[in-house]
Amino acid sequence: MSVVRRSALITMCLCCIAAQSRPALAQKPQGTVAAPNEAKAVRAFENARANQANGLALEAFLRRMPKGADLHMHLSGAVYAETFIKDAVEDGICINPKTASFVRETAHTPTGSCGQGTVPASNIFKDQKLYDSLVDSFSMRAFVPTPGVTGHDQFFATFDRFGGLDKSHTAEWLDEVASRAAVQNEQYLEIMVTPTFTESAKLGYSLGWPSTPVPDVHGDIAGTAPQQLTELRNKLLDGAVRAEAAVDRKELDDTLAARNRIEHCSQRDAKAACAVSIRFIYQVIRAFPPQQVFAQTLLGFEVASSDSNVVGLNFVQPEDYYMAMSEYSRQMHMLDYLHSAYPKVHITLHAGELAPGMVPPDGTSFHIREAVDLGHAERIGHGVDVMHETEPKQLLREMADRHVMVEINLTSNDVILGVSAPWHPLPTYRAAGVPIALSTDDEGVSRIDLTHEYTLAAMEFNLSYLDLKSSARASLEHSFLPGASLWQQPDVYTRTVPACAGHPLGAANPTPRCLGFLQSSEKAAEQWQLEHRYELFESSLP
Repeated sequence: MSVVRRSALITMCLCCIAAQSRPALAQKPQGTVAAPNEAKAVRAFENARANQANGLALEAFLRRMPKGADLHMHLSGAVYAETFIKDAVEDGICINPKTASFVRETAHTPTGSCGQGTVPASNIFKDQKLYDSLVDSFSMRAFVPTPGVTGHDQFFATFDRFGGLDKSHTAEWLDEVASRAAVQNEQYLEIMVTPTFTESAKLGYSLGWPSTPVPDVHGDIAGTAPQQLTELRNKLLDGAVRAEAAVDRKELDDTLAARNRIEHCSQRDAKAACAVSIRFIYQVIRAFPPQQVFAQTLLGFEVASSDSNVVGLNFVQPEDYYMAMSEYSRQMHMLDYLHSAYPKVHITLHAGELAPGMVPPDGTSFHIREAVDLGHAERIGHGVDVMHETEPKQLLREMADRHVMVEINLTSNDVILGVSAPWHPLPTYRAAGVPIALSTDDEGVSRIDLTHEYTLAAMEFNLSYLDLKSSARASLEHSFLPGASLWQQPDVYTRTVPACAGHPLGAANPTPRCLGFLQSSEKAAEQWQLEHRYELFESSLP
């Protein structure tokens, strides 16, 4: 995080909020007897949910409700199709009307110079039919499954169709998602991005993969002797990775600086989106040979260990792809090895984003467990097939005991996997005491936002106001922000650390001791801000 944004965060959390708040009311510990304002919120929520004619009253209530963080968001999938279309016109690229996709090979060509079968992007705004076809092609809007084309196919195909735009738009895309988050009373985003990794991958292929395998417990060739990995790591670091890590850091720093300029942050006319703090998760594309995946993963660890804007890493691409399935155990061994070299780098992993029938039964029996035990995952993205894992109850107990949080993505699980209530494991995780937090995954492709996910959780899974409040708190508790938590015990939101004990939660004027603690921890500062937002929200209800 830049010095400017860090300073702005502390100022916003601890000082300026006083100007917009009434005196904070003393609250009893959350999770015991509800404080008066919280009780009002519970009643207002239940009244809104009781309107079964439609979900609009509940959605309106939840849009205003503080939601903390969205921890599972891919930037390319979070941007709405209309933005990509506008950017394509600005870039002067070409469109293939037949496939409703951008044509990378003819990017940045003068208007009118597109090849046969393609048209300039400038034609889009003059052709409503073409415009509509692109929006549908780039998202799940109007999609209806047909024989041989599932929601899974449509969802993942969108990324190739709108790919190829200039990276100069990245700051604009950050502004879009931050602006949407601000409107919904969100305050923090961990956004998955893929910085440049060309040179590291190229060297990885040149060096090749060590030839002496070490079988894992499944009998698959999943690992490699540690000394071989060390030799490979050193060659990659010296040959390309360290230099490319510097390129990536500059790329991300420049993007955040451009976002600040777009939003006029630190100026008197700053946009509301400036109040939304953003950090990055370095995403590694996993459906490739081990020499590329290891090189990019090493690069991700290097960047995350040296850039405070990058708080962790994740593996992405469909989990059912052949390379993702066949290489899964080997990749978990890679993470096990690299975690030993970079123990402070946080890891969250897509694991269990599978449903019966997508892969053979044994393919759903070990991904989450290996992500936790070998991959050192502190959070699991999706985790849909948990009850198909070997010894699922034991795994759930382990996740609860170790406070491994699950990033729940209800809409994408429905449209990609066809998994919704009553087959979704959200109630299973909650019953087992595994912490959960709602997130969006790819809100642009799905044409949703985080409020939609909160509404689904309330209507389809009967989550209460206090359940949703717990999800919002968990999103910050399990964020990868640096610093100690505001709460004394993990996932127990009843008692703060001693420095802030006995003080009204989220007060605009914390005691000097509490203020000192909050200034020492970015995580605690965000958590305090969330409690302040709840005080404002709950006290404003009739």
